Amino acid sequence: MNWKNVTIAGGGVLGSQIALQVAYSGYKTTIWLRSEDSITRTKPKLERYRDLYIADLESMKDGKHYFPGLSRQKKLSVSEMDALIENFKKAYQNIVLTTDWQEGFADADFIIEAIAENVEEKKDFYTKLNDYTKNDVVIATNSSTLLPSQFKSCIKNKENYLALHFANHIWRQNTAEIMGHDETDKNSFDAVVDFAQSINMVPLKLFKEQPGYLLNSMLVPFLSAAQQLLADGVGNVEDIDKAWTLGTGSPLGPFRILDIVGLQTAYNIQMMKPSASDPQTPSGRVATMLKAYLDAGKTGVNAKEGFYSYKEEGK
Repeated sequence: MNWKNVTIAGGGVLGSQIALQVAYSGYKTTIWLRSEDSITRTKPKLERYRDLYIADLESMKDGKHYFPGLSRQKKLSVSEMDALIENFKKAYQNIVLTTDWQEGFADADFIIEAIAENVEEKKDFYTKLNDYTKNDVVIATNSSTLLPSQFKSCIKNKENYLALHFANHIWRQNTAEIMGHDETDKNSFDAVVDFAQSINMVPLKLFKEQPGYLLNSMLVPFLSAAQQLLADGVGNVEDIDKAWTLGTGSPLGPFRILDIVGLQTAYNIQMMKPSASDPQTPSGRVATMLKAYLDAGKTGVNAKEGFYSYKEEGK
């Protein structure tokens, strides 16, 4: 694996984090976006995660904190930490945002697709992408729930296509789930494993396709159960979260997690269920509830309001 140029398609919650982590790790990094409005929406996300990265780097100076995505070494001197912070700031400044297909993809060695969880939008993206990429480019989807086999027919070199999925706050929860389809070339799979390691991730290899990979196969049912409890009026946001945090010792409840993931993503996943269009069904009640939050602009942490308000927390 001798990649230098990496493009992330999409600047959402995970797309922004992936771009920062890739740039911080020394790759020439581009974020491709569909429109100038998308660029406008992406910049505040990048700024927010930039500040979180720097705050965590600063907190590592006392030797009491350690974030594995930021350094392979637990103990670094203050001067070494200062050097990492300066490196991160330069990397952030060098990220390119573009809406141009040629600029975004023509020189890319590796492309990470992180656009919305919408089958038709992804198919349309991949079909157009074929006209702008090198023949040996490797492409990975960061889809949370969709399988690479659903899109392989849209890609000219499907043997170089697979899935690479990150957890939120990737510099803290530094997992990288890697999943091919039945025609993914082993060399491409191994190259993505090497790439994941090069950006301080822990590669988690899947031996066959699984919707939701490892993490979301466990996480999505958990979040769905919490949303159903709320939509059915069984409990409120705060008490459902407390039931989980106090009962298990987990730092975050399901609705705090959903605010981080983003309610648009949660809604898109819900709408994949055929019954979600009927507000009388359980999934339809959840979809209706989420749509009300979205219509009110309460999309999650990046909007400073979701199930919780973050306007006074400086987040």
